[in-house]
Amino acid sequence: MNKIKRVIKEPHLIITRLMDLNFFWFIPDESYLKLKYKLVMGTKLDLENPKTFNEKLQWLKLHDRNPEYTKMVDKYEAKEYVANIIGKEYIIPTLGVWDKFDDIDFDALPNEFVLKPTHTSGNVFICKDKNKKDFDEAKAKSFLKERLKNNGYWYGREWPYKNVKPCIIAEKYMEDSISKDIKDYKFFCFNGSMEFFDIDIDRFIEHRANYYDRNGNFLPFGKTYCPPDYTKKIEMPKNLDKMIELAETISHNTVLSRIDFYEIDGQVYFGEITFYPGSGFSPFTDEKWDYKLGDMIDLPNIKK
Repeated sequence: MNKIKRVIKEPHLIITRLMDLNFFWFIPDESYLKLKYKLVMGTKLDLENPKTFNEKLQWLKLHDRNPEYTKMVDKYEAKEYVANIIGKEYIIPTLGVWDKFDDIDFDALPNEFVLKPTHTSGNVFICKDKNKKDFDEAKAKSFLKERLKNNGYWYGREWPYKNVKPCIIAEKYMEDSISKDIKDYKFFCFNGSMEFFDIDIDRFIEHRANYYDRNGNFLPFGKTYCPPDYTKKIEMPKNLDKMIELAETISHNTVLSRIDFYEIDGQVYFGEITFYPGSGFSPFTDEKWDYKLGDMIDLPNIKK
């Protein structure tokens, strides 16, 4: 009932939902981005003189089209790409890769594993014990088959995803032996320089994200969909300096990229590379930070 009331008050939500479902596939990228930006952000997208962080992400989608980016966002291909730059010791082991769910040989997989599609972000199916009844193979199949139909390109016209081959990858399940958790750290790099990072909190309860500078000092901003927790003191990762070094090495040839890492039992592991955090449709808790972070993105280095 609450969802219905919200749609009545905000009818543009119907259009944005249809856009997410690829009903507007025929609209050219620039027109699509202008329409969606207006609907989601509530303001006109200025591509001639972009100033905010979110505006510049849209500009980058249209004009910064390095073919190598496709490999960098592919959850399977990115492993080899990153390993060649910083070393395979930072890569989470791959257990297998398949074109479709029915090809997976679950008998050959260990008791714990992670399944995810190679061509989207944030879609993960975790199995902690395949021999127990709580592992629902039918549920996993439904989850992954649905995601194989989707493509990160259509949601926000993030073009690097457009030509990624949809596959399913299995990875070794990993968690810290003490905390029994896995924390990821997201490093925002501008022309190869790491300027700030975020740490996600209570992702599956009440998702929050706190932002910090490279020295671990708290930064007073966040995103409205995932606001910061000003009351929670978070311990910095032991390998913070190493993660910053690795993030800058990986991002050296990019205008803007977010490099994600995990720290598990004192060891650093690569997570993923993201070129358009929040797809450039993420309002800040304080609008001034949209402009402050926008100033960090240097667009003139890119030729249209």
